[in-house]
Amino acid sequence: MPALLPQPRTGVRLLDPECLTRVEDGERLHALLWRPGPGWRTVSSAVLGGGIAECEWVLNAQVAHGYRRTDPARHLAGLAREAGARGPGVGLMTAADVSARAGARDGGAEAVVTAGISVRGWAASPDAGATGATAPGTINIVAALPVALTDAALVNAVMTATEAKVQALLDAGLDCSGTPTDAVCVAARTPRDGGEVHSFAGPRSEWGARLARAVHRAVLAALPPGP
Repeated sequence: MPALLPQPRTGVRLLDPECLTRVEDGERLHALLWRPGPGWRTVSSAVLGGGIAECEWVLNAQVAHGYRRTDPARHLAGLAREAGARGPGVGLMTAADVSARAGARDGGAEAVVTAGISVRGWAASPDAGATGATAPGTINIVAALPVALTDAALVNAVMTATEAKVQALLDAGLDCSGTPTDAVCVAARTPRDGGEVHSFAGPRSEWGARLARAVHRAVLAALPPGP
């Protein structure tokens, strides 16, 4: 597999990730890589680096439709190494074209969203849930706050981002709460001795409100045009 080829870097802001290109199984695919370095914690549902952990990079990689590999975490880790990412990180997958990303900022909160909605529906469904690995995520949200959060506030931030996503889908006229394989990653600064640590990230808290507005705008902008 050829190495990922980064475009010239223009900064480490979340809204300006590196856009990477590779050829895999004869198909040209893209990935987004943000690597701010140490000093960040993430909370994520990602297949690689999920949960709450220290994080130095986040990779959102496009994979082919009909993805069949059974080792997605190893696959993502390999892509990150090929791109030169080092240290702990988070890896997300999607079948959507990540080069068509959309981003938004609000008072220091940032969000980047990639979205495909060909398979969508409501979270509460009578259908039986799958027991095996699911397909790559379709609506992937990566967000960052320039402040430190407690563990509970990190979980609250995931809730806030998800609520903002659903609000954007409804505002776009879509009758759904998302797709079955959506993923989210929220980054915040690592707490420091004597530094302020925020205990809340709900939609009416200072930073949760900013996060919600950024995610809402980014999701709306990332959604593919209607028929």
